[in-house]
Amino acid sequence: MAPSAGNAAGTANGPADGTADGPADGPADGTAGPANGPPDETASDALHIRLKTFEGQAAVTAGVGKDPVNEPMIRHWCEAMGDTSPAYQGPGAIAPPTMLQAWTMGGLSGHPGRSAAHEALFALLDEAGCTAVVATDCEQEYLRPLRPGDRVTFDSVIESVSPRKTTKLGTGYFVTTRMDVRADGEPAGTHRFRILKYAPAGRPEPDAGQPSSGAGRTSRRPRPVINRDNAGFWDGVARRKLLIQRCADCATLRFPWLPGCRTCGGEGWDTVEAAGSGTVFSYVVMHHPPFPAFDPPYAVGLVELAEGVRMVTDLVGVAPEEVRIGMPVRLEFRSVDEELVLPVFTGKQACGGTEGSHEADGRKSCGGTERSHETLRKRKP
Repeated sequence: MAPSAGNAAGTANGPADGTADGPADGPADGTAGPANGPPDETASDALHIRLKTFEGQAAVTAGVGKDPVNEPMIRHWCEAMGDTSPAYQGPGAIAPPTMLQAWTMGGLSGHPGRSAAHEALFALLDEAGCTAVVATDCEQEYLRPLRPGDRVTFDSVIESVSPRKTTKLGTGYFVTTRMDVRADGEPAGTHRFRILKYAPAGRPEPDAGQPSSGAGRTSRRPRPVINRDNAGFWDGVARRKLLIQRCADCATLRFPWLPGCRTCGGEGWDTVEAAGSGTVFSYVVMHHPPFPAFDPPYAVGLVELAEGVRMVTDLVGVAPEEVRIGMPVRLEFRSVDEELVLPVFTGKQACGGTEGSHEADGRKSCGGTERSHETLRKRKP
């Protein structure tokens, strides 16, 4: 579990996209696993022998964070995460410990200091057909608090490459890198980051010396990473219920699901079923780059539920260009394919009014916004 707000010493485990904290032992449904799981037919895996030679080699040497630790980034992080701890505000504030990786990230331009060994490892995997990548989990250890003004530097090493694994996503190799982070020259923490480089299911299994042609690309939606901390959420989704965690000690609601309460530190919890109504807190319309199974343009929103928590979700039922901040939305469950059900939010008549009430001259009898009424009038044939 992550440390308390005022203590930056400790460890935290969780997936790299931050949707939920989880252990390094991989998801419960077997879609992805750690580097130390049982091997798949490794006796004849000549490629793995070549990949193992990269273990212990530097991935980044003497890397420098693009910005010092700073208050605007801390504020934006806390707003996005809904974290109101006073430890991250005002004079003497520290950065949330889980921001450790954020200070080292390269942004859209990437890391210019990647080593030749790092590039050669990934080129070898690409040539073998492992052209897809998914982040599976990360582990962090905190050694000292980071404060505004600290200059972050780091080194990264290729720690391990797993034997070949066959998952629901496809067949490939787990690559773990370890980053040692310093603040003004002092050790500040360690960040281990694990990814799966794989050939998507439907393509030939990776074979050393056989470049990938790119044929056979699947259009299935990516699978969620399910672990012991968020399995209850996905069980609820399978039953068409959107479940929010509630702390058993202080009754604070939290989303995404976490192993402990960030308000009081309590570990006990139960769940509350969301009513299904919400408003668009923020959104983005995706045009580029294209991804298989997604048809741009499409809208991705940060929806604030009636219960007060926020979640990232698809916005459907309304043209992407008509999505607006503050627009009322309603929960739907969509079967994406024969295996996957996802909670999404629709802007179509989300305010609950009838088409007749939407035609009313300026009245908002159904509780919807004037803009949402105008959107529906535009869409009415």
